[in-house]
Amino acid sequence: MNNLLDFIRKYFFVVLFVVLEGVSAWLLTQFNSFHGSVWFSAANGAVATVGGLYGDLTGWANLREVNAELTAQNISLQRETELLRQALTDATRDSTLTERLMRERLAGYEMLPAKVVSNSAERAGNYLVIDKGVADGVQPEMGVVGGGGVVGIVYLTGPHHSLVIPVTNRKSSISCRVRGQNYFGYLQWDGQSMLSAYVDDVPRYAKVRTGQAVETSGYSAVFPPGIFVGRIRKIRNSADGQAYRLDVTLGTNFANLRDVAVITTPYKAEIDTLRTRALREQM
Repeated sequence: MNNLLDFIRKYFFVVLFVVLEGVSAWLLTQFNSFHGSVWFSAANGAVATVGGLYGDLTGWANLREVNAELTAQNISLQRETELLRQALTDATRDSTLTERLMRERLAGYEMLPAKVVSNSAERAGNYLVIDKGVADGVQPEMGVVGGGGVVGIVYLTGPHHSLVIPVTNRKSSISCRVRGQNYFGYLQWDGQSMLSAYVDDVPRYAKVRTGQAVETSGYSAVFPPGIFVGRIRKIRNSADGQAYRLDVTLGTNFANLRDVAVITTPYKAEIDTLRTRALREQM
């Protein structure tokens, strides 16, 4: 209390001056319209300046959060752009090249046209039924192709219909290679997407890249070499880490598959005979 009284005594005239100035300013603005408008304009300007500074400080404080949101949006837009670009590439890809190459590879083979009359999609046990059978010359282990490439292998035959094991069946295993290279592996299905499969056991020293075509190797009597299978979508390590596993986007769209052809291999009987003789000699 004594300190307060000492402060008032010491600065009494200063305090009185400030109070009188305040009263004078109030009287001046209350009873003089011109001075009042000037005062309020100045006060509003000061308030606006302080508000602007506060807004700038708040915006700067939130800049890190805004920048993170913009970065996330940019990444999302980049992903959407890449998906659209890939969809456009797939939509505008020249399918006639695949069909032309397939016709060239099959020039020396007889092709039996057929239609798919049943298409099962049971994930692990997918199969197709075609309207050609024994009466038409179809036999088990004959290859089946379509406009997009390899479809599957004939498994069972009836008089007028045949059951085909497609590449989208876990039992399917077709010898394939990367186009332009001699390294090969086996095309298999992982039970997931009907649009993709994988080729395992490709040597790690093989020079492969995404986008390359995968085709049949010809190391069997079912398919001749060079029949289109699909394109490499992703390259990763196999389960044992000793080779590559190639994720392949299939050329055949099994969702709307209708017209196919059975390959009647002219030398299949001869090859089967040689294999049978070799097995007998080993026993």
